[in-house]
Amino acid sequence: MAISGVDPLAKGRVSKNTDMVAPVREALIKRDQPGLPGKPERNEPVASGGWFKRQTATEPRMGLKGYFRLVHIFLVLAMFGLRVLLNTRPWLRRWRKLSDTELRHQEGSLLRDDMLGLGPTFIKIGQTLATRADILPVEYIQELSKLQDEVPPFPTAIARSIIEAETGAKISDLFQSFDDVPIAAASLGQVHRARLKTGQSVVVKVQRPNLEGQISFDISVLKRVARVLARFPNLIKGLDWEGSLGEFRATIFEEMDYAQEAHNAEIFRKNFASWNDVYVPEVYHAMSGQKAIVMEYIPGLKVTDVDELKAAGVDPKLVVRLLARTYLKQLLEDGFFHADPHPGNLRVMPDRRLAFFDFGMVGHLEVELQSKLISAFFHTIERNVPGLVEDMVRLGFIDLTPDQEARFKPVIEGLLDRYLSLKIEEVKFKELVFDLAHVIYEFPFHIPANFTYIIRAMMTLEGIGTLVDPTFNFFEVARPYAKRFMFRREGRYLRTLIVDSLIKGNGGKIEWGKMWKLGKMLVRYYIRGENKL
Repeated sequence: MAISGVDPLAKGRVSKNTDMVAPVREALIKRDQPGLPGKPERNEPVASGGWFKRQTATEPRMGLKGYFRLVHIFLVLAMFGLRVLLNTRPWLRRWRKLSDTELRHQEGSLLRDDMLGLGPTFIKIGQTLATRADILPVEYIQELSKLQDEVPPFPTAIARSIIEAETGAKISDLFQSFDDVPIAAASLGQVHRARLKTGQSVVVKVQRPNLEGQISFDISVLKRVARVLARFPNLIKGLDWEGSLGEFRATIFEEMDYAQEAHNAEIFRKNFASWNDVYVPEVYHAMSGQKAIVMEYIPGLKVTDVDELKAAGVDPKLVVRLLARTYLKQLLEDGFFHADPHPGNLRVMPDRRLAFFDFGMVGHLEVELQSKLISAFFHTIERNVPGLVEDMVRLGFIDLTPDQEARFKPVIEGLLDRYLSLKIEEVKFKELVFDLAHVIYEFPFHIPANFTYIIRAMMTLEGIGTLVDPTFNFFEVARPYAKRFMFRREGRYLRTLIVDSLIKGNGGKIEWGKMWKLGKMLVRYYIRGENKL
């Protein structure tokens, strides 16, 4: 199941990064030969422009075990629902002397603990819900955002057996040393330090045993729940239960495929090949597969280790600005972004480069969506509230009937006008999302599926930024780069119109008003030196 020999990005790199002993090499070659008894078949990763898709085994039937699991889930959620119901009783609220906000924070904390107790599937569901301000109250979102995906590790003996089954070689043949105590554990896997026979220091990420079966089983159970909930459309307006579950299933199975993660890392490396201050650890493809991945160990500090960074002579503020710049490139230029930028997946190396880890969760943006995002930012800078509302409609945030439009549009315009009246550096992305969430939760709006991970990434980034630098503002950092991409797009558009007008006469109608605005912004852009940032 190795990528080498299948993925063209992996070819020619085995001799460079894995000079293994002959018995190991023979075992790996035999493992990859088709037609051998016991060799599992699967679809190899495809370097396509969209999300990675793979076929999985038919989901298991529920059976008696499934109904027991369904009852367990129901009891946990019913107890949570009962707690929420009791909190609505005035006598209990007077006795506890808590505000509505404090009560919802308690409820969100309880929901977070319930998700942890229900296992990997529900931890991931909790993380996804933490980005859905259109479904849950803001206080719930804030509590679920604290899910760090930390769970107890599984036995090292099992981790060793998974690695050996994946590679077809003994641990002692693969590694000079292998640390039995994992350095990190998460819902989907855990990470061990090791050293190759050739002396390179590496980390080995191993998937939890029977993870695919467990998650497939939980999803088959949740399908029954989703079908029942779909009969009550007013329970949570605008939510497609079965569609959301299908989206979750596709995403989590992508994240579980470590072979695809290795491929994602190579795409990210290629996109940042010209950035000398960004680094992606080398993946040892010949020793990696679907359930284990071996990659270069990177020493360094977390981006949130402020005191240690300062002691090492690194300005934490510059690190955060670099991180923000990388995401603007990913979102507005590459259309391929790392969707889980928490501090554990980022490292400041001794030579001050910023290293990215864990490419299991990535997002893809089509060119059309990138163009709409740039338009929205253009209207934000221009304080064009009606234009920004139209952008929200085109982006899928607002879906109103003609009757609803007259009532709801002024509400959104008032909210945005209040924020746009502030100086750009006074606007905090997370505060804007949370404030907007009150309106979204009350009215029938929704966050499009393709924005779920964008919002999650942006909120995580600003959380890192404000922790490292209290004055950090993502909008302020984003402004010059968004302008740069806007100038490129609008410049191409206006050049086309001018050429058409000159060559074809009236073939193109030049928007002189837009050109004048663009020209003024371009002059300010160069006078302020934003083009050099």
